[in-house]
Amino acid sequence: MAEEENPPAEEEEEEEHECEEGIPAWVMTFADLVTLLMVFFILLFAMGTIEKEKWKQIKASLKSALGTDAIPETGTRVGLDVIKDPDASLDEDTITAVDEVGAMVAKEVEEIASEVEEFVYTNKLSGQVEVSSDERGAIITISDVVLFPPGRSRMTFAGKKTIDQVFDLLQQFNYDVRIEGHTDNSPIHTEQFPSNWELSASRAADVARLLVESGFPPEKLSVVGFAEFQPKVPNTSAKNRSTNRRIEIVYQRGSIRGKMVDILRRR
Repeated sequence: MAEEENPPAEEEEEEEHECEEGIPAWVMTFADLVTLLMVFFILLFAMGTIEKEKWKQIKASLKSALGTDAIPETGTRVGLDVIKDPDASLDEDTITAVDEVGAMVAKEVEEIASEVEEFVYTNKLSGQVEVSSDERGAIITISDVVLFPPGRSRMTFAGKKTIDQVFDLLQQFNYDVRIEGHTDNSPIHTEQFPSNWELSASRAADVARLLVESGFPPEKLSVVGFAEFQPKVPNTSAKNRSTNRRIEIVYQRGSIRGKMVDILRRR
């Protein structure tokens, strides 16, 4: 009888020392931690790569806007004069400053364009006065039909009235303004205007003169004549030639940028 009772005891002892199948629970937690760390470092690497590419885009944009290749590789912004030390290295504050300036300039150009659009609507000048923006800045375009008789550079009465209204608009924004004269490709050969160069420049000067007489600061004005060499549309029809004969009043982006940089410096 004693020999028959021993085997069950041995079986109970074997059951007590038997290990559970599978890996311990702490291994799963450790694996999750390692995975999260790996993802974290991948994100850090990716963010670093994005910043480098972002700087390349900023640098290319500045070269285009400032018309110079003298943007140092170290990240100084000579054109914006944000960093005075030419040997200063690129850092997060510098990138943030340039991004902020660009955003402020873009917002201001949009606000100017919005004000001009409201001005055009209020004064019922649709089709005669237009607003747009490009790398130059915010642009008010006035058809020469509104301002000048054919082949002349002295404004009509209606043209003077329009410029008086534009003057009230220009006073709202304290930026440099460039007056650009444009003609079509129809040749002109008179004693006063040997070519379209003289005609376009004289028309731009007449607009500037009237603005100064109205009280616009002359030091904030510049005048340029482009003749027929910057058409908006091909000079292939009477309608297109009429579109190309125009005065453009340009709120210069460089002047806007300078004001935005001054605002950031005073913070």
